[in-house]
Parts: sequence; structure tokens; C-alpha cells
Amino acid sequence: MLAIARSELIQIFRNRLILVTSMIMPAAISAFFVYRHEVFAQLGSIGYIAAVVLFTITAVGLYASTVTTLASRRQNLFLKRLRSTAAGDIGIIAGLLLPATLIAVVQVGAILTVLAVVAAAPVHVALVVAGVLASVAMMIGLALATAGLTNSPEHAQVTTLPVMLGVIGIASWVGISGTEELTLLKRLLPGGAATELITAAWNGGTPASESLILLAPTIAWVIVAIALATRMFRWEPRR
Repeated sequence: MLAIARSELIQIFRNRLILVTSMIMPAAISAFFVYRHEVFAQLGSIGYIAAVVLFTITAVGLYASTVTTLASRRQNLFLKRLRSTAAGDIGIIAGLLLPATLIAVVQVGAILTVLAVVAAAPVHVALVVAGVLASVAMMIGLALATAGLTNSPEHAQVTTLPVMLGVIGIASWVGISGTEELTLLKRLLPGGAATELITAAWNGGTPASESLILLAPTIAWVIVAIALATRMFRWEPRR
């Protein structure tokens, strides 16, 4: 697994397109939100900015790049060749996903730390961390499921758009409008409960024990995404 991860990390830094889409672009967008935090806080709150930063990085930098990578590795038969080695299926997938996941987590952690310094620190740090990790797991699961429907790296530009734009839009919708209305719908949509959790944990005002229940919808999406990925993921190109 580690050998696969090391090789994949080298490929990320060699591929300028992947480097820009997975690292530079989401980091730049997130940095703008932090730089203009006073303006965006008027729309929602500091917690809303944290949620948008999280889903911008995980949707663009982790989800989209993972789908593109898996589609590319399948198309050039790299996945098929890896299955002929001693590495198991889980080890292969983990090795391929580890670099992008670590990059996304480091980016989120760094930018949210800066946000805490320049704006306001989260009231419940542990809940914010839990929300971030659950969201990362959800985006990885959705990436694996989407990769099963994606025939090529070029096709990934189309197949990733609904989820990528959807979770960012849902985070903005929930972060700005709150969940006083359409509560169940907003919490059941992917990223909705996580946005509410991170917003409440960052801003305070809601007991931690009450916010913990908001992890349930995100974990449910992780289970659904993995179940879909198990059924749809392909190791060889579609014929």
C-alpha cells in the first residue's frame, strides 16, 4: 500500500493539471474566503466559512481528482496490473487514495487554523474535527461510487459535476439560511448535516451533546456511498 501511495504522490506532483485542480485551485478559493471572512460572515457566520472551505477543498481537491485518477488508472490498465501483484484490493484502493486524502486533510487543517487565528476560534474543536473527518470519508465514498460510472479522465469532467457543485451549493444553502425551515431535507442532503454540525460547533450556542446527532446523516452517506461503490466500481475498462 505504501509503495503504491508513494508512486501516486510522485505522479500528483508531476502532473500539472492534477496539481492545479487538487491543490492550488481549492486552496486559492478557500484562502479568498478566509481573506474576506468579514464579508462572508455577514452572509452566514464564521462557522459557515469553515464549512464552505471544507467542502470546496474536499469536492474539488479530493473528490474530483480521485475520480479522475481512478478513471485514468483504469483506462491505462494500471488497476488491472496492480491486481496481479501481492497487494489486495483494499490495499490498492487505499494506496491510490492516500496521497490525495492526506493533501486534502492538511489543506483543510491549515486553512481552518488560519481562519481560527484571523477570525474566531471554534467553540467545540473536537466536534469540528469529527465533522471534517466524516465529510472526508463521505467524499471518498462518493468518489469511489462515481468512478464506477466514469469511463475516462475526460468523462470525469462530466460525472463529477453534480456532486462537486451539489455539496458546495448545499453547504452554502445550509450555512446561510440555517435549518429552521426544511430541516429534514437539509440534513439528509449530502453535506447538509455536516455543514450544520461544523457551523454549530464553530459558533457555539448549541450543546455538544445535541450536535453529535448531526454526525448520523453523514455517516449514513458514507455507508450508502461505499455500498454503491462496491456494486459499481470496475477494475477494467468497460467494453
